[in-house]
Amino acid sequence: MDLATIIGMLVVVALILMGIMLGSPLIIFFDPTSVLIVGIGSIFILGVAYPFAEVKKSLSILKKAFTQTPKKSDELLTLMRQMSTRARREGVLALEDVARTQDDEFLKRGIQMVVDGHDPEAIEDVLYSELDKIGERHKRGAAIFEYLGQASPALGMIGTLIGLVQMLQNMEDPAAIGPAMAVALLTTFYGSVIANVFAMPVAEKLKVRSSEELAEKALIAQGLLSILSGESPRFLIDRLNVQLPPAERFQEAG
Repeated sequence: MDLATIIGMLVVVALILMGIMLGSPLIIFFDPTSVLIVGIGSIFILGVAYPFAEVKKSLSILKKAFTQTPKKSDELLTLMRQMSTRARREGVLALEDVARTQDDEFLKRGIQMVVDGHDPEAIEDVLYSELDKIGERHKRGAAIFEYLGQASPALGMIGTLIGLVQMLQNMEDPAAIGPAMAVALLTTFYGSVIANVFAMPVAEKLKVRSSEELAEKALIAQGLLSILSGESPRFLIDRLNVQLPPAERFQEAG
């Protein structure tokens, strides 16, 4: 569970609500017309920009921003060192039972390719090709929320223009000016909140999670290739440590 994302978003929403309620009743910030234009419109505009299947997947992608937490690098490097030690003592075939215990499909598949005795260059090509495809999928997922962050303020502006036109058409009727002005202002407010409190922060968090996952899988790929080439566990750790920030490096290389 990513508490930073959850707590941050909840605090911002709470501050907005407090700011409203300190000066006025909360109910006056609810307008059905604005909800239709911005809220419902933002959902369906995604279907115009992206295939419906990708829009559906965005819900599962959204979960990553709130639930995914990066694995600790020392745990991964410990596993790599253990596999390297075992492979040097018993041969790479001994790693087959390790593959069965892994939840990470990328790691499991990589170990199995090593066990199956495929050519190192072929394994490297498969692993890094998959990394490229994973990166592309992640970019596409984040792009959906970036587009939502752009579309919702634009729909808010459309609602604002609708409200202003309605207001100008009814200047002789004071009772009609208020509702029209509410549509004009609240659609902009809704669009801004959706974009800046939800869509854009989620897109940025997905980019961060993507970077973390790709870095983790790059360590896995490099570690497996090192094991396959018969490098010592000490050198394997040294090779992987240089890809990590100093504070995250494995401290028991010896």
